[in-house]
Amino acid sequence: MSELPAEASDLRPPTDDAEAHELLTHGVIDLEGRMLDASNVTLVGAIRHGELAAECVYKPVAGERPLWDFPDGTLAGREISAFLVSDATGWRVVPPTVLREGPFGPGMVQLWMDCDPEIDLAAFVRRDDPALRRMAVFDAVVNNADRKGGHIIPMPDGHVYGVDHGICFSVDPKLRTLLWRWAGSRLPAEALEVLERLGDDLRGDLGEQLHEHLTRAEVRCTQRRVAELLRSGRHPEPSGDWPALPWPPF
Repeated sequence: MSELPAEASDLRPPTDDAEAHELLTHGVIDLEGRMLDASNVTLVGAIRHGELAAECVYKPVAGERPLWDFPDGTLAGREISAFLVSDATGWRVVPPTVLREGPFGPGMVQLWMDCDPEIDLAAFVRRDDPALRRMAVFDAVVNNADRKGGHIIPMPDGHVYGVDHGICFSVDPKLRTLLWRWAGSRLPAEALEVLERLGDDLRGDLGEQLHEHLTRAEVRCTQRRVAELLRSGRHPEPSGDWPALPWPPF
């Protein structure tokens, strides 16, 4: 996250996900600019609540560009759904994210994460890194159609976040990613344990939460993807029916 201004000495960033959720849910958003290279309206600014303050990303539903293969006005709900799945895995792939009213109506609000400036991202995404491998499994679960290199955020402390999950959870196979390094390889034991728990969660409370943002068919397909990963015990491979790599890749 960006550093707080010097004059805000009485403010501090959230120290954990619970504080981040409190800030994102109840904070006042002061917009500062727009990311012009984003396909949909993506606004950045400061958010403050009590003594908590940070930078955030706000994507209003009203600024979503219509897509031929995803229903209009659903991208923000898919972003929060990706966060809910990420949270259930315990891998914290997706930064803290909420769906709330903002300056331009309802939309996704997410904690801004500053990538480690010392990391060469083009080289990093080709590493055999456990965090990237967990992200590859997560992407297979949510059917991520757009895992670009620029959507991968390695942090100075070694944690790796993923952002921009607006085109996930299609009922059709659409996995499109730079993270094919492990295609066809056996899933690590840790991933299988997480997937077992996730499958149970999707048939319970997590599934009910997702139904607030996704269709019944989309939730059922998510359950099936988890079941298929457990059945095969392997990372998926490109199908040939859908472009394997995002474009542009970064």
